[in-house]
Amino acid sequence: MNINQNSQRDCLDKAIALREDGRAKQDLAILEEARNLLLELSGNDPDNAEINFQIGISYDNSGLSREAIPYYVKAIENGLSGSDLQRCLLGLGSTYRLLGYYKEAVETLRRGVDEFPEHRGLQIFYSIALYNSGEYKKAMELVLKNLVETTNDETLQYFKRGISFYAEHLDETWDS
Repeated sequence: MNINQNSQRDCLDKAIALREDGRAKQDLAILEEARNLLLELSGNDPDNAEINFQIGISYDNSGLSREAIPYYVKAIENGLSGSDLQRCLLGLGSTYRLLGYYKEAVETLRRGVDEFPEHRGLQIFYSIALYNSGEYKKAMELVLKNLVETTNDETLQYFKRGISFYAEHLDETWDS
């Protein structure tokens, strides 16, 4: 790694820390400062997946969701991977949903759930997008499965078997 790459990494780390601080404090000025730093980095390395991802987050954190979309998409197209890809798919999918692009939200979040089936956040946001798309049964099934798999509530644990059954049979009734 040469000095330029070290310098870029240091600058990126500083921008990420600044963005996280701005998000935690809900401070738009700090978020803007972080975004400007990230945009400057992008000017030197426009196809860097991590930088584009961070720019997308910085727009989302600032309430500028529409502006986040092209950066999320570019990050994915340029090979973002691992936990950053998880978060990017969740960010992009939830942004699409927020803006009413339900088809795109479902597609993006489905990809996230397919690639990262253990990620509960992706599953829940996917269920919300399914609900918005009119796929109520599938949305409810996913929420109920997540509920029984994660709850410590004794009452729900007592009924876990029944809730799990109903999650997959919501439209069925039994005549005695």
